Amino acid sequence: MKLILQESITGLGNPGDLVQVKSGYGRNYLLPSGKAIVANEENMKVYEARQEELKLQEEKRLESSKAIYEKLNGLSISQKVAISEEGSMYGSIGTKEISELLEEDNFVIERSSIRLPEGSLKSLGSFEIDIELHPDVIAKINLEIVPEES
Repeated sequence: MKLILQESITGLGNPGDLVQVKSGYGRNYLLPSGKAIVANEENMKVYEARQEELKLQEEKRLESSKAIYEKLNGLSISQKVAISEEGSMYGSIGTKEISELLEEDNFVIERSSIRLPEGSLKSLGSFEIDIELHPDVIAKINLEIVPEES
């Protein structure tokens, strides 16, 4: 399936790129989310007219991501959790909880931008977490999971 990207997508391309993707990925994710449009003759004409506008939007998005990166990169946050008598955590810390912690520090970060490659965090300790602000701008924060005082 040939599509025209409307915004930068990690591992795929930048706005305006003509890309070939599997039809399921295009139909189920890229098209419904507005990240791409079908590359037919009509859309190609519209795209060529909007190409400069898309590039300007992408540059603004990159600049705002860099500004957030300067404030966010290296930030340390802490989450207190309940633990059992054996010392293991009840539940886990996922993207939702990390997003809420960042909101407390006045950072509005989409949950989909928070990278947890091994899934939710299920143990006490320190973790370095990647936050993808833009495909070219990835901030790292430090999360400390500590036991609640009983």
